[in-house]
Parts: sequence; structure tokens; C-alpha cells
Amino acid sequence: MTQTRWMTILGWTISGLVFVFLFADAIMKLLALAPVLIAGEQLGFPGADINRVLGLILFVCALFAAIPRTALLGSVLVTAYLGGAIATQLRVGAPLYSHVLFGVYLGAAMWLGLLMRRPNIRALFLART
Repeated sequence: MTQTRWMTILGWTISGLVFVFLFADAIMKLLALAPVLIAGEQLGFPGADINRVLGLILFVCALFAAIPRTALLGSVLVTAYLGGAIATQLRVGAPLYSHVLFGVYLGAAMWLGLLMRRPNIRALFLART
């Protein structure tokens, strides 16, 4: 697979935006900010302790995704985390396009950024048989 400079730049730009969102979300959960605690209670996650655990899990997964050597593993882990977020939103009856599918949008952007900046992973996933 060929790799052009613009693909690398665009891939890192998309990935960077996703990482900023993931790390910001994780840090807000770790700090147990009031809006996060209120939103967590509405989703069935009461208390600061559970939000801190979710924040730590997200932070570690996002960190693995941001490090080039562990990006594939991290992307799989973040995808799993987002699957739980999607299931939670479905369970509480949240709006489909804005809340439930937000995890799909974020995950798709994360994978698009990874595939654009890493030709070896792109070759693995887009291989022709």
C-alpha cells in the first residue's frame, strides 16, 4: 500500500481530534466534575468512584491508542469502551442520532485516522483475497 504525505497528515489530524476528546472525557471523569456526576447518575452510574474507574479505563485505552506501537491494541480497546457507551445510551432510551450513535461516529473517526496514517494496518484490513 502506498502512503502519501497528505494521508499521514490527515490521519494524524483526525486521530488528534479523537484523542483530545477521549482524554478530555477521561480527565473530566477522573476529576469527578459535577456535570459528569450528574450525567453519570442519569445513565445509571451513581457516585464519583464509578466515574473515576470509567475515566481511568478510558484514559488507559486512549493512551494505548495514541502511542504508535500500541495503536492497534488501543483502538480495539477504545472500540470496546465505546460499545459499552452505546449500549448504555440505548438502555436509557437516549436519542438515536445524537447520543446513541455518537460512539459509532467517534469510533469510525478513530479507525479512519489510524487507517490513513498506518499503511500496514490499512493493508491488513483492506487486503484483497
